[in-house]
Amino acid sequence: MKNDLMLIGEIADFFGVSRKAMRLYEKKGIIKPVKTDAANGYRYYSADQVQQLNALLELKALGFSLDEIKLIIDGKTAKAPLLEMLEKKRKAWLETMNSAKYKEECLCEIMKNIQDSRAAQKLTEMTEEERAWLLVKMVCLEDVRAQKALSEALWL
Repeated sequence: MKNDLMLIGEIADFFGVSRKAMRLYEKKGIIKPVKTDAANGYRYYSADQVQQLNALLELKALGFSLDEIKLIIDGKTAKAPLLEMLEKKRKAWLETMNSAKYKEECLCEIMKNIQDSRAAQKLTEMTEEERAWLLVKMVCLEDVRAQKALSEALWL
């Protein structure tokens, strides 16, 4: 029977996870070894469990928590709640993508501001205060005047 099974170290190495992670998955009840040797404590995993670990790692890469993964892998989640869980995760990824897109657009705007600025060519020649104000103008894409007024009021 041992020929059909993989040791915890073998399955962990194959998937690039630690033995500690495998024991955590066992403790959480997600992937339990099909056999544990009573004499030495070695854990053995079957081909089905290799597939479960593959699914676990894919779901983890998609941002699911171990508790959510347990529900999915156990099959105790009905179709509608499972679809809700997947849709919630999809929306979270969309928000992350939109946030990343906004940040990318901001960086493009900052780069454009710096490229278009004659003053930016003399950054190394400026005093710290001049450089700080120039960078505020270049980097802060929101209402710079309001920030400047607030900053000046704070420094008075």
